[in-house]
Amino acid sequence: MTQFPDGQNTIMGLLQYITRSEWDRIAFCDYNTDVKFSHKEVSEHISRLHIVFAQYGIVRGDKIAICDKNSSNWAVCFLAAFTYGAVVVPILADFSVEQVEGIVEHSDSKLLFTNKSVYDACEKIDKDMMIDTKTMCAFLSSSDSPLSSIYNQLDGLFQQKFPNGVNPENVVFEEVDPEGLAVISYTSGSTGNPKGVMIPYRAIWSNTSFAHKLFDLTPEDKFLSLLPLAHMFGFAFDFIFPYSLGGTITFLTKIPSPKIVLKALNEVRPSLIISVPLIIEKIIKGKVFPELRNPKIRLLLKIPGMKTLIYKRICKQLCDAFGGNFQVVILGGAAVSREVDDFLHEIKFPYTIGYGMTECAPLICYEDYAKFAIGSCGKVVDGMELKILSDDPKHISGEIVCRGVNVMLGYYKNEQLTKETIDEDGWLHTGDLGTIDDEGNLFINGRQKNMLLGANGQNIYPEEVESKILSVLAIDETVLVQRDQKLVALIYVSDATLEVNGLTREQFIANLDEYKKRVNAELPKFAQLVALELRDTEFEKTPKRNIKRFLYK
Repeated sequence: MTQFPDGQNTIMGLLQYITRSEWDRIAFCDYNTDVKFSHKEVSEHISRLHIVFAQYGIVRGDKIAICDKNSSNWAVCFLAAFTYGAVVVPILADFSVEQVEGIVEHSDSKLLFTNKSVYDACEKIDKDMMIDTKTMCAFLSSSDSPLSSIYNQLDGLFQQKFPNGVNPENVVFEEVDPEGLAVISYTSGSTGNPKGVMIPYRAIWSNTSFAHKLFDLTPEDKFLSLLPLAHMFGFAFDFIFPYSLGGTITFLTKIPSPKIVLKALNEVRPSLIISVPLIIEKIIKGKVFPELRNPKIRLLLKIPGMKTLIYKRICKQLCDAFGGNFQVVILGGAAVSREVDDFLHEIKFPYTIGYGMTECAPLICYEDYAKFAIGSCGKVVDGMELKILSDDPKHISGEIVCRGVNVMLGYYKNEQLTKETIDEDGWLHTGDLGTIDDEGNLFINGRQKNMLLGANGQNIYPEEVESKILSVLAIDETVLVQRDQKLVALIYVSDATLEVNGLTREQFIANLDEYKKRVNAELPKFAQLVALELRDTEFEKTPKRNIKRFLYK
């Protein structure tokens, strides 16, 4: 648990303190490159950008957007805007150019940090308001453009303001109103169009300070950033928390495939691993489960005492594969398949599952892995309240609602949606369905919007059925749909998954009826499948790797 110095119990105060105290320590580096910034170098870049903002006419409260892949430069650009008092608008790099243009316009952003490809492709954004994330300099659209003119004078302006260079005492981040708007996060829209979530400073500080209470980490610790920084889960725990701790953050800068992730984990050896379930599940299903299906291993698992020894060995191998230096793996952003959840729990792998949403920046629930209840997603975090809208919250699912310090201010320029989401008593309606036990552990059953009504009036939660399908069949993905009140499971299986299970695609197709019978044997009568429908390609996903289920009927 971090002991905050006197007067540093705000997000700006802590960032100022860490920057000064860890002046020469490496703050950021890009994986497999020579790019690295000490806190001193970060401060120099921030100071130069603050001059640019002031010369350009940016004032506190103006919006500055960032659209690019994760990198040290992304982090510097964010911190420059954030500590200036601007409202930062992070835009997922996976968004189309049309979406980027729409968000920049909708958010009223006055500057956009981005890359050359977006700069070249944009037609509706003024080229003179765009700064190259890679160089943190203006794109040279014309020599007399406002930004180009400012950058031509920047060295002189910097020398005038800091004749002896930037020193720790020059680092002064003005305090902010905790209720003030800090970030507008445009959600990836797994159920529809993106919307701007208004995150206040209090929510960022609450999530950050909660992480400081949870983990016994120091500036000596190292971190590997795997998740999109423009998504609140990655932003809060892959970036702001480790930076506020003073640790060194390595940004992967690549698509986090299992092969690249494992290689990076072994080289960086992070103290804390933040991931979405999909990455971990691919590693478990691709490397561990095939080994357990070996006839010799199956036989050994039946011998008394051997199962414990084998699982202990597998747990150590898995920990070593993840770098062997981490305190815990935290999974969030999507549901974990019950098969993988059960297995990790049984081998005593140090992992836990958090629950949250962009609208809570992001935490709602969390629990230490030593106390974590299997199948749950933790207990409500400090500063938050949670309840289930059900007559019997322990046994009958109801909508999960929460309120507290982490809750957003609302949706930007959308008062109607804000009123529909946050009621008069301050309860945020999550749209998720769940139950809660006597110990306060939350169990999620699915999304309210996704719930299907069975032929006899029963509530069917697609996520529960999909989890069962994934535990019975060796496939990669599935989405449950309803056609004429009958249930059909759309499924996708990759060539790699077929190979590790010793099957050809032709054999898999020939056995679909048999696979359907196996699944139905595990499902209640009201949730029986009429068909398994094999897809040729993966399901389309949001940048945080949730399936866009609204696309499938």
